[in-house]
Amino acid sequence: MATPQRPLSPHLQVYRWQITMSLSILHRVTGVGLALGAFGLAWWLLAVTASPERYAQFMDLAGSLPGKAVLAAFSWCLIYHLCNGIRHLAFDCVRGFEIKQFYASGWTVVALSFVLTAALWACVLTRGGLA
Repeated sequence: MATPQRPLSPHLQVYRWQITMSLSILHRVTGVGLALGAFGLAWWLLAVTASPERYAQFMDLAGSLPGKAVLAAFSWCLIYHLCNGIRHLAFDCVRGFEIKQFYASGWTVVALSFVLTAALWACVLTRGGLA
């Protein structure tokens, strides 16, 4: 009797997409974003120590619309990664493993990351930061 050709292990086509999968992938992506953002932080530190002209050039770039967009994306990555890390600390304490709690905490992390990022940038922009 011939056996049908099937994959040796489950594939993405087998699974139904869920928020838990999305949050896991997003956590990894934001981690990469934070690693790339560390180069921007190093660039800023080098500009600070180099000369006032270099610092002014950096601040002109950071204060431009594309610069603010990159900084906003970086700050969202930082806040999302932090919130999701706190969620995982709760998991390490054996909290929130019920399906409803799992989904609720996931959606809370997503919403809270956007709300906190918006609040941060509202403070930055209204207080004249990156002008």
